[in-house]
Amino acid sequence: MIDRPRPIVGPEYLVAGRYRLKSKLGGGGMGAVWLAHDRLLDREVAIKQVLSTAGLPEAEATAVRNQIMHEGRVAAKLSHEHAIAVYDVVLEAGEPWLVMEHLPSRSVARALALVDTLPVIEVAQIGAQVADALAAAHAVGIVHRDIKPGNILVADRGQAVGMAKLSDFGISRGAGDISDEPDGIITGTPAYLPPEVARGAQPTEASDVFSLGATLYTAIEGQPPFGLDENSDVLVERAAMAQIIPPSRSGILTNALLHMMEPAPQRRPTMAEARDEILTAAFGPGTGPYILGAPVRTEDGTIPPWAARNSASGLRSPHSAPLPRPHRTAPRTATPAPPQRAPKNQPTNAPLAIAIGLFIGLLIIMGVIIIAL
Repeated sequence: MIDRPRPIVGPEYLVAGRYRLKSKLGGGGMGAVWLAHDRLLDREVAIKQVLSTAGLPEAEATAVRNQIMHEGRVAAKLSHEHAIAVYDVVLEAGEPWLVMEHLPSRSVARALALVDTLPVIEVAQIGAQVADALAAAHAVGIVHRDIKPGNILVADRGQAVGMAKLSDFGISRGAGDISDEPDGIITGTPAYLPPEVARGAQPTEASDVFSLGATLYTAIEGQPPFGLDENSDVLVERAAMAQIIPPSRSGILTNALLHMMEPAPQRRPTMAEARDEILTAAFGPGTGPYILGAPVRTEDGTIPPWAARNSASGLRSPHSAPLPRPHRTAPRTATPAPPQRAPKNQPTNAPLAIAIGLFIGLLIIMGVIIIAL
């Protein structure tokens, strides 16, 4: 078979006659991600280039192409305010490209590189929002399979500043899809693997619950639940044995996180239940409307410095109400009212006083009668 010459991809390259590449945003498991301009709709998009299949056996090259096309079809099923939208899947020079929403942002992983740990109240907002997006994904049969700090983005400028969104469904699969992976192949990032996946089982919705819990744990504690180790095999072994380091900084979220990271998948909450447990623990029952669809903010209602460019740091978002704070209010007990005291000059026993007055009056009258006689 004769290999076709591959185009040189770079700034100004036109993909599918529509998307003009501008600059590289970063790399991913499937390939580079570019900022591009959609000439048809006149908007900026993020477009993911699959790694070149040049030199690969045809069967392997076809599998790679099918994977990215599958990613597009799966992700396009999901439309949620806390998930990066997928707009299009196109072919360019025989290779698929995934066209997505462009969110100027920094990932939670990048934030942790700047500040080490994030406040519990801010992690609770991120957790509830991402859990809401994943609950919607699970409802249409999508399992993410690789939830981690690097895949959670928080807008750092513009009208959406502070909004958290889940990205990269690059290894997602519909819950009913037949796996083309050999038995025992582990899918996901070792530091956030649920025990059953570390032991070789296929990821499920319950696996996503664990991985989100592990991600939130990491944001609060400053390290993953299985600790840190350069050897990924060590982390996989710890994950398989569910050797979770007890959290020490998670405070009001401790019970919710430990429930999400239950070693047995059947004992974990559903993603919707996990969302509600996070909301209730941090903000009180019924507070979803105040947290979901709103920017992440500090307790005083401003955009956290780690989540914003300098121009947006400390701003109060016009799109959000102040954070509900029932977790800061101590439960009140009924206090008996103090006994009422009568005024100083008022008799304490009115009937007795009246009787004494009448008796004295009677004595006076009798005295007057005797004198008159």
